[in-house]
Amino acid sequence: MGGKEFYSRLIIGSGKFKSFEENLSALKSSGAEIITVAVRRVNISNPDSPRLTEVISPKKYTYLPNTAGCHNAEEAVRTLRLAREAGGWELVKLEIIGDNKTLYPNMIETLKASKTLTKDGFKVMAYCSDDPILAKQLEECGCVAIMPLGSPIGSGLGIQNKFNTKIIIENCNVPIIIDAGVGTASDACIAMELGCEGVLVNSAIALANNPILMGKSMKLAVESGRKAFLSGRMSKNKFGIASTPEKDF
Repeated sequence: MGGKEFYSRLIIGSGKFKSFEENLSALKSSGAEIITVAVRRVNISNPDSPRLTEVISPKKYTYLPNTAGCHNAEEAVRTLRLAREAGGWELVKLEIIGDNKTLYPNMIETLKASKTLTKDGFKVMAYCSDDPILAKQLEECGCVAIMPLGSPIGSGLGIQNKFNTKIIIENCNVPIIIDAGVGTASDACIAMELGCEGVLVNSAIALANNPILMGKSMKLAVESGRKAFLSGRMSKNKFGIASTPEKDF
């Protein structure tokens, strides 16, 4: 993805943890190789304040700068250009919020920013609504991954529209990564069973009673869901079918 090869299909966030150290412990237990960072909210470059990069090494983990807190294309583009200047990051997560209550994405501004950023050499992973048409348009803009929400950010409601998510997976030719709404391990497993290439989780891990154990749970859920998808589930039937056919002996 974005010219890099990753072994874990789980991405974790860096918000809401009690400390950078707890974030690192959860990252290790999850087996994730990518950590997404809100450039406007988490210190990754100011040497006068504690920096995440001092605890979680950018040499060992791939940082995925994101534009959380941005409400239009101009803000998002400026934020990611500053991030590239600070750390050389080109693989980025685009997130433009349209409503502070639901935290749903502003798709008009997201499409606008995607076009600008891809032309500027960024490898964009775009947070979006679960609209199959808009998801395809993001791919056509040059995004390297599409990240439809399962449900509102931080809600923990899981994947509310499996039908649309499935259509997005079938229509797009770039990785589909569920972003937002995952509340527990079973939600991550469902995303992978649908055929998603990955899952991004933040609140479900950071706000768990035991974030380190939840990180491990998410790791196993993503792996299990992927194996189930590759295995191919049995068909659903209206009536019961005996496991052992009746025979006369």
